[in-house]
Amino acid sequence: MEAKELFGGAYFERPEDFEHYALLNSFKYAWEPLKNLGSLLEELLKSKRQKSASIEGISDSEQGLFVQDWTTLTAPSYFERSQVWLGEGVILEPTAIVKGPAVIGDHTAIRQGAYLRGNVLVGRHCVLGHATELKNSVIMDHSEAGHFNYIGDSILGSYVNMGAGSRLANLQFRTSQEKEEGFIRPMSLGNEEGAQMEKMGAVLGDHVELGCNAVICPGTFIGKHSWVYPNTTVAKGFYPPRHFFRLREKAKT
Repeated sequence: MEAKELFGGAYFERPEDFEHYALLNSFKYAWEPLKNLGSLLEELLKSKRQKSASIEGISDSEQGLFVQDWTTLTAPSYFERSQVWLGEGVILEPTAIVKGPAVIGDHTAIRQGAYLRGNVLVGRHCVLGHATELKNSVIMDHSEAGHFNYIGDSILGSYVNMGAGSRLANLQFRTSQEKEEGFIRPMSLGNEEGAQMEKMGAVLGDHVELGCNAVICPGTFIGKHSWVYPNTTVAKGFYPPRHFFRLREKAKT
């Protein structure tokens, strides 16, 4: 099924424009890069390493980068202790935190209170805004999560916009016994090729629009040029390009 294939045409129009396309192109299914993102980033950081940066107003430690002052980078900068690489023109606002491994593209803005907590690959000209949290995810170019967003274990294409308060949930409900035992049941996508990941968020194709307070359930794949109206919950499943979501909908089987 095309919707399962990462570069089958359902999600991205010109994926080769993404600087790190070659890093992802070896995977067939849309969820596979997320299983391997940590090791992919470690290899990518090896290729980008240069003299470790020391910039006033940015604290670099093994716990991550902590931004203390308004900063715009005039050149690509590698922070060795936190394992973070930031491109030229990256804008950093006070209290943002970036944990490694992380690679952030040129001219991306990381605003006040943003929390990037590891295994993060972000393209050029993106916005990660106030109180936005991001982990184990890929964001391509020109995409924005500007206000109170959560992005976990997800892939966003280019020109995606997440309205204020919209969230990509990544953990299924658990029984009381599962929680007490610390067990997370691997997610199945209903076939032998399913993700089988403990946590899986969403794949959003190019130009997807999420309205304010939209909730995308774990294991949701939304084709390019789709719109999710405000306050809408989208159930787990595969959805074709140019789909319009109103209120609660279920994927067609």
